[in-house]
Amino acid sequence: MTTAVQSAPDERLVKPGVWDRLVVRPEIGALLGALLVFVFFSVVTGQFLSPLGVANWLDDASTLGIMAVVVSMLMIGGEFDLSAGVMTASTALVTAIFSTQLGLNVWFALVISLVFALGVGAVNGWLVMRTGLPSFIVTLGTFLALQGLNLGVTRLVTGTVQVSGMRSTDGYEATGQVFASTIDIGGTAFPVSIVWWVVIAAVAAWILVRTRFGNWIFAVGGASQSARAVGVPVMRTKILLFMGTAFGAWVVGSINILRNASVQANQGIGLEFQYIIAAVIGGCLLTGGFGSAVGAAIGALIFGMARQGIVYAQWNSDWFMLFLGIMLLAAVLVNNTFRRRAERVRR
Repeated sequence: MTTAVQSAPDERLVKPGVWDRLVVRPEIGALLGALLVFVFFSVVTGQFLSPLGVANWLDDASTLGIMAVVVSMLMIGGEFDLSAGVMTASTALVTAIFSTQLGLNVWFALVISLVFALGVGAVNGWLVMRTGLPSFIVTLGTFLALQGLNLGVTRLVTGTVQVSGMRSTDGYEATGQVFASTIDIGGTAFPVSIVWWVVIAAVAAWILVRTRFGNWIFAVGGASQSARAVGVPVMRTKILLFMGTAFGAWVVGSINILRNASVQANQGIGLEFQYIIAAVIGGCLLTGGFGSAVGAAIGALIFGMARQGIVYAQWNSDWFMLFLGIMLLAAVLVNNTFRRRAERVRR
């Protein structure tokens, strides 16, 4: 009499559980962190959930979120851009100088500043690929060069370190509607920068998960030599990623100059680290090849909620830096854990 032997089901045919499907998403840790911060400040202070409070912390997160999203794509591609913060000031200054000093219509000035930004991004990417130097070093040089250019040109043209007078320029009202207007919702004004943030995050997420270029980004970030061996255009991909970061800086610079009608030459310095931190909190690894644009947007949301929540709670703003340090360390640990778990699930 023979005994039937039950063979174990092929593990490739076993449907993964809910938890296994969740851990392959880089943004899951950021989402949990955002919920925690949201609940905490909702309990601590009543202003946090008021319409004006919501508008304020969404506004705080929006411009940071735009840059965090494009920086996250670059980080997934295995590179960094330390000139991203000062680039927001450079693009705003180019727009302001051409509008106020040369009398150009603001639309034309915006086009010139966009070309300038994309050119700097392309040069950054080309130098990284042609020299083989770490992007940290190349973009640090760009950061210093742009900082000096901003100060030198602004002082030469205006005699000060500030450019103002945008409100009297031709085209200011029309461009302001696109970059610096507000949307009334229930009697509360929500800045249009929030819409820019959501749209850019959605487009970036679509590119990463639905397009061939998105596959290239993950490939060059994970193993560029292997990607090149299978036909991925590594140089083109990385140059486009640097240009994408420059485009984000142009959007933020345009929002800032049209909202404030003036710009300081030293504006934006130091913000590049906040962009990187938001991307890391959102699930990006510093080693590349893993991350999420949606996660980076959520990381910026955590920034906005915490920064405004601390104000509403009437705490000393110095506590924000402690919060930031703790969030960064926690995010690195969580991201590495989720990455290892995701690799096991995908096998």
